[in-house]
Amino acid sequence: MGIDGGPRSAVVIGAGVVGLSTAWFLQERGVDVTVVDRDGVAAGASWGNAGWLSPGLAIPLNEPGVLRYGLRSLLDRNAPLHVPATPDPGLWSFLARFAANCTWKSWGRAVQANLPFNEECLEAFDVLTAGGVEAPTVEAPIMAAFENPRQAVGLLHELQRINRSGLRIDYSAFEGEDLHKQAPQLSLSAKAGIRLDGQRYVDPGRFTRSLAGAVTARGGTIRSGFLVTGVDNGSGGLVVRSGDGDSVRADVVVLATGAWLNGLGREWGVRVPVRAGRGYSFTVPTEEPVSGPIYLPAVRVACTPYQGKLRVAGTMEFRDADAPLHSGRVDAIIRSARKLLTGVSWAERTDTWVGPRPVTPDGRPLIGATNAPGRFVAGGHGMWGLTHGPVTGRMLAEQITTGRQPAALRDFDPVR
Repeated sequence: MGIDGGPRSAVVIGAGVVGLSTAWFLQERGVDVTVVDRDGVAAGASWGNAGWLSPGLAIPLNEPGVLRYGLRSLLDRNAPLHVPATPDPGLWSFLARFAANCTWKSWGRAVQANLPFNEECLEAFDVLTAGGVEAPTVEAPIMAAFENPRQAVGLLHELQRINRSGLRIDYSAFEGEDLHKQAPQLSLSAKAGIRLDGQRYVDPGRFTRSLAGAVTARGGTIRSGFLVTGVDNGSGGLVVRSGDGDSVRADVVVLATGAWLNGLGREWGVRVPVRAGRGYSFTVPTEEPVSGPIYLPAVRVACTPYQGKLRVAGTMEFRDADAPLHSGRVDAIIRSARKLLTGVSWAERTDTWVGPRPVTPDGRPLIGATNAPGRFVAGGHGMWGLTHGPVTGRMLAEQITTGRQPAALRDFDPVR
């Protein structure tokens, strides 16, 4: 430990945006950092997601309407929410807990808990880009489109509830020609839209790789191919062991492995389950340039400008985090989005990807100290790990180096 009692060194397990953000902000506080990952930088959910930095849409998943929608979708293979037939008791136990939390009371608590993160998340990105992370964040509104005005009512009600919670979201409604002037990729089947202002997006893979580069440029070490098998107490600190017998020593350890968090987390007293809600994405060319993100809430599809094309992302598939890509889910996204989009070359699809988003049953991530001394976790952000990754890293670094839990992390206690 340092002279003031704070840690001098840390190992961060997980080289996604949450782990790397934690590493960067620990460096800001004078801590030497080593990041280890079983695969490499952005190998999990941090590469192929929609890239939205959207405090306006960082809404907890356990909204009561999701439960009703999920029950209707169980037997529909094309539905955006997919639970495969499986005898896995752990999955059904998780889904039962999730269903029990699909109440306005539980959802409202998650909204309030997320409020400080939503207020500060864009600023945390600005700190990173001002401090050496070269990938830009792009300011652009998100246009949510619907087949009719009635479909828009649900999102309008959610936005009104969010505004009542204390977070200000500016939005405008559009119909007809005014809607299509906003987003030429919308087809004539789109009759209504809601534009959310004050949002941003990034190329998530580029941003995460640039963040990794900033960590190493400041003296940090990133080790790929390091499969952690355990963390032991050693003389003068903790020892992080790998499967091939290698090890790294440090004063503290941060577990930021996303959908794989429960493996080590259980040993440290983390009882809240984290399951993989897998998302799919791919890239397609468009006839006209895409000016900003497009959201199709009725079919849960997010579209983002990406390297001169359009990245299309969607689905929530509760399947094992390491299961192979299921091409039927990609086909389902295309079938659901095709009607509302025009000028898209679906047959020229590239970069098809699947990534496991870490979902908790109560809509709140797990961030902070565990029951094991010197061991911390950061994960369970669901669909908003990119949006909330940097602010997570900043607040957790504060807790690690000061020994005091920030008020914003109380509802995210990993041993709750």
